[in-house]
Amino acid sequence: MFDTPALGSGALMPGAQPFRHDGGPVGVVCCHGFTGTPASMLPVAEGFAAAGYSVELPRLPGHGTRWQDLNATRWTDWYAELRRAVAGMLARCERVYLAGLSMGGALCLRAAADRPDDVAGLVLINPVVLLRQRASVLLPIVSRVVPSLSAVTGDIKKPGVTETGYAVTPLRAAASLRALLRVVRADLPAVTAPTLLFRSAVDHVLSDVSAHAVLDEIASTDLTDRVLTESYHVATLDYDGPRIVAEAVHWVREHERRSTDPGVTAAEPEFASTGGAP
Repeated sequence: MFDTPALGSGALMPGAQPFRHDGGPVGVVCCHGFTGTPASMLPVAEGFAAAGYSVELPRLPGHGTRWQDLNATRWTDWYAELRRAVAGMLARCERVYLAGLSMGGALCLRAAADRPDDVAGLVLINPVVLLRQRASVLLPIVSRVVPSLSAVTGDIKKPGVTETGYAVTPLRAAASLRALLRVVRADLPAVTAPTLLFRSAVDHVLSDVSAHAVLDEIASTDLTDRVLTESYHVATLDYDGPRIVAEAVHWVREHERRSTDPGVTAAEPEFASTGGAP
């Protein structure tokens, strides 16, 4: 379950603080998911920071305090925060990559379609493009009378690991998430950035339709697909977390080498499992 302390509006949950590191001339902006906090992407952010990259991991509006605060926001607020982080990184870096988990992946896809010249590449971890629940079509109606419902929380295979975030789904915010996904799905053909996709073979939050929509519909000619066999939805905190960090850093490093020397051929990282059909 998520850790949900009794906090007043504006007070942050432990671990919900944003992260920033000033490193080299290449930057990585990381983005957490819906009802989550920066804690879910902190291992990725810290991994890139340790490798010498400049990193920013913002806390999206309405997250990390009280679920009622999230109901007071909309997807345009979350996207504006990601764009703010990207603009700040571009002001101090030559190139910027985006890395997102779940809804964070959807926001990164939106940025790549909306501002393609600003995004050097995408690292997507179980990105959401379509909601699993058929009842999601009723969200715009139900959210007017019911503020929240129980959430599918803490989908992590590794015992004893928890994710900081909300234990309920704020429905007005969820209805706005659905609106975001309609925009993201429609614009997938406009995504041309190199993309590294991590997708869990077993995910109790998303169906595999989201990952396949990304694989089938984005226009990138540089697309790497990695299947995670030892993790559920919140893979960054699960058994495959170290693998995600190592492969993502390697992938960005190889793309940077090729950007400075087009004759360089990317080398495959040495990992036991490199993807394929689940």
